[in-house]
Amino acid sequence: MELIYTRRWQGNASTLGTLTVNGAAHHFILEDKDRGLNSEMPLAEIAKLKVKKETAIPTGRYRVIVAHSARFKRLLPRLVNVPGYSGILIHPGNRIHNTEGCLLPGLTNFIEDKEYCVGQSKTAFERLFEKILEAHKRGEEIWITIHTDYKL
Repeated sequence: MELIYTRRWQGNASTLGTLTVNGAAHHFILEDKDRGLNSEMPLAEIAKLKVKKETAIPTGRYRVIVAHSARFKRLLPRLVNVPGYSGILIHPGNRIHNTEGCLLPGLTNFIEDKEYCVGQSKTAFERLFEKILEAHKRGEEIWITIHTDYKL
């Protein structure tokens, strides 16, 4: 399974983009501020630019696994081997303070206090997770590619 997350719009502390699943448009993704990190950077450079719980993950391609989250007490998609990061999940949430570095899906988007937000996040998450879980049960590898294509 291939997920493609394209960052398209930036707020002061938020980043909003679109997600495709196996080439089909799926929904929006909200995450923290993009500080220009990429997976090819040395860890020391990532650490220097990263603000804990307030920085979008580096662009790149990452494996996604399904694992139990102690915090959410359920199975969730987890991105692995993200340089300088750990515990990056895809989970429901509507506003930037819900991210803490994770990816938040939403069916709609809006601006509140000059920051991007997503709406209907639980529905978007469940639709996405159903597809991820089906692929996982079939033994498929699941990958997400994160890149930027900002719209003016």
